Amino acid sequence: MATLDSALHLGAIGEDDLDEIFAAVPEKYRVLRPLVDGRAEAGSETLARLLVRGLGVPVEIQKVIEGVGRVDLVVDGWLVIECDSRAHHGGWIAQERDRQRDLALAERGYVCIRPTAQMIFTRPDQLLRSVRGLLHGRRPQ
Repeated sequence: MATLDSALHLGAIGEDDLDEIFAAVPEKYRVLRPLVDGRAEAGSETLARLLVRGLGVPVEIQKVIEGVGRVDLVVDGWLVIECDSRAHHGGWIAQERDRQRDLALAERGYVCIRPTAQMIFTRPDQLLRSVRGLLHGRRPQ
């Protein structure tokens, strides 16, 4: 799925190509076609989106929030998930920028979590537990 999202995002394939691809796969996999979304900018975003969608909550992709800019995912209208990679979020300047965005989100009533790409790929269960905990209003234990 991440490969198809990426190919669509980069313009390597179009919607017609996707239709051809899914016409060629076994029928049981054709139900996945609506899940392909070229707005995802990284494989970690694709995986995070699909994992969280499995919880049955609405997930917005690449949403623009006034005064903040574009964020990777917004869950249930208030929980922002920024899928951070070393390439775009390393170094102190990037860290400072990210924290400023987090504060701007909080000013607007959003909660932001920032799992790294590595965390999403190797510990997806932790991401899901975190999202569930926030969605269910758990208090610290």
